[in-house]
Amino acid sequence: MQYTLEVCAASMQSVAAAAEGGARRIELCSALSLDGLTPSMGMIRIVKERFPQLTLHVLVRPREGNFVYNDVELATMQSDIIECRKAGADSIVVGALTPEGDIDLAAMQRLMEAADTLPVTFHRAFDVCRHPEEALEQVIALGCRRILTSGQQPTAEQGIPLLHRLNQQADGRIILMPGGGVNATNAPLILQQTGCTEIHASASSLQPNGLKDTDPQKVQAILEALS
Repeated sequence: MQYTLEVCAASMQSVAAAAEGGARRIELCSALSLDGLTPSMGMIRIVKERFPQLTLHVLVRPREGNFVYNDVELATMQSDIIECRKAGADSIVVGALTPEGDIDLAAMQRLMEAADTLPVTFHRAFDVCRHPEEALEQVIALGCRRILTSGQQPTAEQGIPLLHRLNQQADGRIILMPGGGVNATNAPLILQQTGCTEIHASASSLQPNGLKDTDPQKVQAILEALS
């Protein structure tokens, strides 16, 4: 079985470390301490220029907090997505919910249209949906390529039961990508017990500068565990 690792990177140092560790795909964001926000367009362009071997999935999230967005926020996200396309993003990572905890279909349709032909990942907003099985069908109907989810638990390992059920329900119509607390020890277990083929990790360590950045040794360890 061929498995794919996606590494979350929120700084140029993390991007370089992910590449050094052997990653081939990253989710690029900023402000990982806030669970990730939209990176700058300059950052996207430099990553594409200096790390052409990396497939670049770009998070579009205009602020911290919940995933219920007003019209101005959605317009900002649409504009950001269009600019991400121009800057060279290979895929968009986004999500929007209603106040009740359902997929905001109207909002997502706007964002999908802005993405145009770029594949879209529905991010971990999925983990606070009140009806995950129904939400899965809605995300599939929207045309999203994948869902990043911890199975509505604090970690993907804890979420294995729901991840397994959702992956069976999806039946190849969309990619379920477990993420949350993923490391070299549990990554094979998560994939084997859920039937998923892609997995998402930050693979980070506390650096001397006090920041948490991607650790190339952790990236390499996960890849070796998956091989």
